[in-house]
Amino acid sequence: MTSAHGNLSGNQRRKMKSAARLYAVQALFQMEQSEQTVDAVQREFLDHRFGAVYEGEEMLDGDMDLFSDVMEQAVNYQAPIDQMTDRALVAKWPIARIDPTLRALFRAAGAELRGKTAPPRVVITEYVDVARAFFPEGREPRFVNAVLDHMAREAQPDAFDGTA
Repeated sequence: MTSAHGNLSGNQRRKMKSAARLYAVQALFQMEQSEQTVDAVQREFLDHRFGAVYEGEEMLDGDMDLFSDVMEQAVNYQAPIDQMTDRALVAKWPIARIDPTLRALFRAAGAELRGKTAPPRVVITEYVDVARAFFPEGREPRFVNAVLDHMAREAQPDAFDGTA
């Protein structure tokens, strides 16, 4: 579990941030399914998932700070994030009706978009990649891209001035 990024290459830091985003989606999904608290789920992920070895395969170490921030923001601002997601979805498909994995993904991405700690295009790309990990054969990554683009333009309109 690495929090400080002092001696890591840019590529290693990027991989850790990507891993933290994937773990955040998994943790938010777990919270919804199990009704565990954010503190309990965060502790489990930090203690047992980040850098853990399963069946001889080491899980990626994640950026603990990003993971914790996304989790806290997603929980603390769930209602406004869900409302922003609803506005990006087709009217007949409110967030309550979509796949729980996608719901967790939109909450994690929405937390980052609200927090404005990463450029919106980076957030979109990263979470589309997470969608590909969960839905490698489906249309979900394109759906995620469209919804997150709408959410990003609402959350950070200045980042899109002058662009299509």
